[in-house]
Amino acid sequence: MKKTLITMLLAIFAIATAGAQTGDNKKLSKQERKVLQARIDSLTFQKALSAINDTAFVVEADQVTFKRGYTVHVTSNTNFIAFCGDRAVVQVAFNVPWPGFNGLGGITVEGSVSKYKKTTDKKGNVYIQAGVQGVGISAQVFITLPNGTDKASASVQQNFYSGRITLNGNVVPLEESNVFKGKTL
Repeated sequence: MKKTLITMLLAIFAIATAGAQTGDNKKLSKQERKVLQARIDSLTFQKALSAINDTAFVVEADQVTFKRGYTVHVTSNTNFIAFCGDRAVVQVAFNVPWPGFNGLGGITVEGSVSKYKKTTDKKGNVYIQAGVQGVGISAQVFITLPNGTDKASASVQQNFYSGRITLNGNVVPLEESNVFKGKTL
């Protein structure tokens, strides 16, 4: 009985403490929220940069822009560009009735990476250029990661014709990614 009473008192104390902490978060000023968001953005940028340096990252796209500027919003777990060492996967999947080549309403292509080049400008923006060659793909991939954020823009330019697609989304380390890869060509 005494143990149960002590356990209940500890639980009530923990709940009251948690409630008091959430009440303090609501009282943050606009400037404090801005500083807190800047710190969070800085940490996510550093995590993304570390994954890029290890060549083990995924650009999980929530928006796709086509050659003529037509933009669609998509789900990030089925639209991505993934790099893992010297291999890359490019997948787009749209919510259409046709299953597509990958079974998800789009196409999934996998290939080997060549001429992987990462550069950083004076402002700290990161640029990646890589060639991806495989059975279903022969393209150049250009990724831009602005300094201080994990939001990136990744363009895929086909080598044999003027097809271009741009995926906009977050850069995530490969081990933290939750993408679903469809059937490859």
